[in-house]
Amino acid sequence: MHMLNDIQSKFSIRNPEFPDEDLCYLVPGQRDSISDCNFKNDSQTFLIIHGWSVAGLFESWVYKLVLALFEREPRANVIVVDWLDRANKHYPKSAENTRLVGADVAKFVNWLEEMDYPLERVHLLGYSLGAHVAGVAGNLTNNKVNRITGLDPAGPSFENAESLRRLSPDDASFVDVLHTNTRGSPDLSIGIQRPVGHVDIYPNGGTFQPGCNIQNTMKLIATYGIYNMDQIVKCSHERSIHLFIDSLVNRAYQSWAYRCSSRDAFNKGLCLSCRKNRCNKLGYGVNKIRRARSAKMYLKTRDMMPFRVFHYQIKLHLFSNKNMTLLEQPMKVSLFGTTDERDNIAVTVPSMSTNSTVSFLLTSDKDIGELLMLSLHWEKDSYLYSFFSTNQFMIRKMRIKSGETQSKLIFRPKEGEFVSLVQGGDAVVFVKSSETPQSRRQQR
Repeated sequence: MHMLNDIQSKFSIRNPEFPDEDLCYLVPGQRDSISDCNFKNDSQTFLIIHGWSVAGLFESWVYKLVLALFEREPRANVIVVDWLDRANKHYPKSAENTRLVGADVAKFVNWLEEMDYPLERVHLLGYSLGAHVAGVAGNLTNNKVNRITGLDPAGPSFENAESLRRLSPDDASFVDVLHTNTRGSPDLSIGIQRPVGHVDIYPNGGTFQPGCNIQNTMKLIATYGIYNMDQIVKCSHERSIHLFIDSLVNRAYQSWAYRCSSRDAFNKGLCLSCRKNRCNKLGYGVNKIRRARSAKMYLKTRDMMPFRVFHYQIKLHLFSNKNMTLLEQPMKVSLFGTTDERDNIAVTVPSMSTNSTVSFLLTSDKDIGELLMLSLHWEKDSYLYSFFSTNQFMIRKMRIKSGETQSKLIFRPKEGEFVSLVQGGDAVVFVKSSETPQSRRQQR
């Protein structure tokens, strides 16, 4: 037991009625604290591990995550690991302290196991530096915990660190990671860029998140004041937590992520397959698929809860008797379905060339049901648009794949065999054809 006396971290077991208050601490080595704190041996246990702290106080996301965990699992043991004293240092020192705190958490988990608590009921949730604390802890426990979720694990000091010092797939039976703030060069990125779990999900490419852009900065300054710039910097970083909370409380609006080789390939709509475990739920309900190599997965989201959007691949072949290649072309797409419609979704098509096939990703924040019709409007390119020459392409059909339903449909012009898509002209309308990609193949 003497080993337990040097534990500095505190383990606050939270109560759903007072989620932001520390009412009872579990003390490793003190068996009485288990009954005093009403720790339930037959329920699962979540350990929430915070990150670097400028103010030395718990941030508001902590109690929001506590509440969300209780909402989903009302009988759970929800424990907040308090290492604020060691987190409230200059960043490099706090980063170094993750080893000490990880050792504390490992001793705590080992003690629970000695009290006959099964580790397959233990789930560590670590944010930023806390994700690496969870990794170190998972590496040091006598037996593996069931799951670690890394919420935008910190990048600086860890991007190139050996696996024992950071979160890695070896640290739990299953490790899932959300990367939400990986901008810039690897050594400067707030969130770690490399995959560090069995499933690594990069919402919106993992760089920065909708609603966290410069346009919103003025609004955030108005809300928080110029002295709380950390709120603005943290917006994308902390989005990882809110995406996880969303997955706990909005069960009817689960977000799906898709395995893909790169962000660019995903943005072309090339990765919306669910075959062979290529898609997975983001967050709490993730399918625990373990592959030899980490699965890098992508999705788009909205800027607020519920974050889910619907993903479509739009694929069309462009014909013209004039050879041309146009880059970064602005389009507006409207979708009409069995239950709803979504007008004027803006999309930029990276490249449009004569006799080439164009593929791009389109997302809708509305569930429109089954897609029946869509319109495509090619907007004027304000830089190059000329009154003297009008660019246009002929289109015979569109192929559309839905990520969420996995349906593949063919759309044809509403009128005529071909339709002319004119830059700056009228929108062209396509309707669902009775043929499917499969039926075409069968005819061949």
